[in-house]
Order: sequence, then C-alpha cells, then structure tokens
Amino acid sequence: MRTTVGIIGAGPAGLLLARLLHRAGIDSVVLESRDRAYVEQRQRAGILEQGTADVLRAVGAGERMDREGLRHDGIELRFDGRRHRVDFPGLTGGRSVTVYAQTEVCKDLVALQVEEGGPLLFEAEALAVEGAEGDRPRVPFRHRGVEQVLECDYVVGCDGFWGVARGAFPAEPSRVFERSYPYAWLGILADVAPSHGELVYARHDRGFALLSMRSPTVSRLYLQVPEGTDAARWGDEEIWDELERRLETADGWRLERGPVTQKSVTPMRSFVHEPMRHGRLFLAGDAAHIVPPTGAKGLNLAVGDVVTLARALVHRRDTGSEELLDAYSATCLRRIWQAERFSCDMTTLLHRAPGATAFDARLQRARLERIASSRAAGTDLAEAYTGFPLQ
Repeated sequence: MRTTVGIIGAGPAGLLLARLLHRAGIDSVVLESRDRAYVEQRQRAGILEQGTADVLRAVGAGERMDREGLRHDGIELRFDGRRHRVDFPGLTGGRSVTVYAQTEVCKDLVALQVEEGGPLLFEAEALAVEGAEGDRPRVPFRHRGVEQVLECDYVVGCDGFWGVARGAFPAEPSRVFERSYPYAWLGILADVAPSHGELVYARHDRGFALLSMRSPTVSRLYLQVPEGTDAARWGDEEIWDELERRLETADGWRLERGPVTQKSVTPMRSFVHEPMRHGRLFLAGDAAHIVPPTGAKGLNLAVGDVVTLARALVHRRDTGSEELLDAYSATCLRRIWQAERFSCDMTTLLHRAPGATAFDARLQRARLERIASSRAAGTDLAEAYTGFPLQ
C-alpha cells in the first residue's frame, strides 16, 4: 500500500489531520488498532477551545457541534464557600469555549473520512516505523490478521504515549520531561441535568471538585482522590455526599443528584517529548505531550499540532520548501509549554497535596483572591483557558 502521509492512530489528532490533508488534496491512510466502536465510545475530553471549534467548522465537521454543543462564556471558581465567575468574552475580546465530548468529535470526523476521505483502516495495528531517516519510510502493520506494509513520504504518530511512533525515535537527541501528581480524579457520568450552567472548579480543604457536563441532561463530575484509588470502592451516595461537601456555597446553591452510569479514575501527569520530529516521522497529540485534565488542554493541543503540520505539508507541496516542516517541532512546543504551564498552575491552585501545610492553603487562597479581584489576573486565566493562538 502506498500513500503520501501515513497516519498511525484514529483519535482526534489523526482523524483531523486526515481531514485537513483531504481538503488540501493530499492523500493519506489512517491505521487504527482498535475497532470503530471503541474509537467512537472512549470517554476523554469535553472542552473545545475557540480555535478548535473554529477549525472543526472550517473543515466541515462543525454542524452537529454547533447544534448540540454547549457554548460556555465562563467558568466559576469556588473557595471558602464563595463563588467567582470568570467572564471569558469580557476578558478576551469575545472568545468562548464549547462543551462537546471528544467521542462526538471522533464520530463526526470518522463519518466524514469514511464518506469522503482516504482509507481509514480499523483493527490495523502498526507494528513499527522503519526508514524514518530516508525519503520512503515504511509502516508494517497487521490488519485483521494479515500483515501488510504501508509505504509513505511521511509518517505521523498520533498513537498516544504507548504507541510505536514515539518508540521509533532514537535515544539521542530525544528528551523527556515529565511530572506525576500524587492524586487522581474520580469521575462519574450521571443522568441528571447539570446543577450549574457553566463548569465549576472548587478548591476545598478536603480536596478539589469539578462540576462539568456532557449535555443538558448528563452531568460529568470529578473528585480529587489519592493516587491509585479503585473507583469500585466508592459507593454512589458516598460520591454525591463528598461532591456536595466540596461544592457547597454560602448562598444556598444545591447539587442535584441522579443515577450514576459510569465511574473511572484518571491519573494526573505532565509529559513532553522533545523533539517532535525525527526525519520524516512526526509526533502529534498524546504521543508527544500529556497534560493534567485541570486545564482542559489535551484535545486542544492535539488540534494545534495537526493544524501546524498540515500547513507545513501543504507548504512543502506548493513551494518545495522544507522551512515549515523543519520548524514544526519548535512551533508546536512553544504552544505546548504554555499549555503545560497553565495546566500545572490550575492543578496546583485547586488541589490539596498530601502533606500540604496551612501556609500552602493560605497561598492557594491568596492566588484565588488575586484572580477574583484583579482584571489582569482574570484575563491571564481566561486567555489561557479559551486557547493559545493556533500557529
């Protein structure tokens, strides 16, 4: 099998890259080790930055998002029983975010790829990346038990942290930067209307809590729990009781309860792989970087990567110049490190670390007070949350 761009992984990064290339007239093949049902059902991110929503509209994947997604013009910070709203449009010149689950983004992009795009092979496991240093890299893969080879001009690894693409990078000059956090998130999906119209981030002495949603009738909520927690050890009512404690306000706001349909525990870590290019092999999305979910940056960073890469590939085809491809890693990493900084700031602002002292708690409150009282501090948060420019 032969193509211009071989894409490993049919998550949002791989699917959107294939869509961008198709619209530009560049052929690609997408290899995905899982089946279609898995790709369209795996629960991940749910917040789309302004730039991400704009890109999906531009490639023809925004119709259902605009119909079913929830535009949010702010978030609420809670601490000491108080509530402070961060007004995104007022602080950023009109930007907002959209609540629309990654599962739905993937469904929309899969449907477009199947209908209009190049080959999208499910149950096609990439086994290696060979010859990345030359001009004809190869991806041996196994598709439903049959071994084949995909020959490409370029290979893009959108196959996550454990994928074969990152493993094909040489030890030198590769560098890995990472940080693990000593807590996790216990998340639930519940069949109940959200108890607030926007996301609520709560700092509490018992630990962090987040009120989010997937739709007008489905709530998504999280509790900070110790690292290694088993979700099955938490009963439904126990979870609701703890959420109620941590989200409580002094003005009588109430948390609505409903049937819990799903529980899971999400570890908290930061990770960056540098560089993001080796010869004709490029990394995008979770293969290159991971952020803690507090800043809602994971999916959005993946979009930034593939927009940058698609632009560079089009520039190479149209001009013969490698300039933008050569700059791919450095261009993406500037945005990635700002997102890592913001995600780390939000995480340490709102979570109670094991062994935290009274001094640490006072510093958190002082930082929250600063955001609540300073337009400059509120603007810094709003600009980062709604998204750094897509370069």
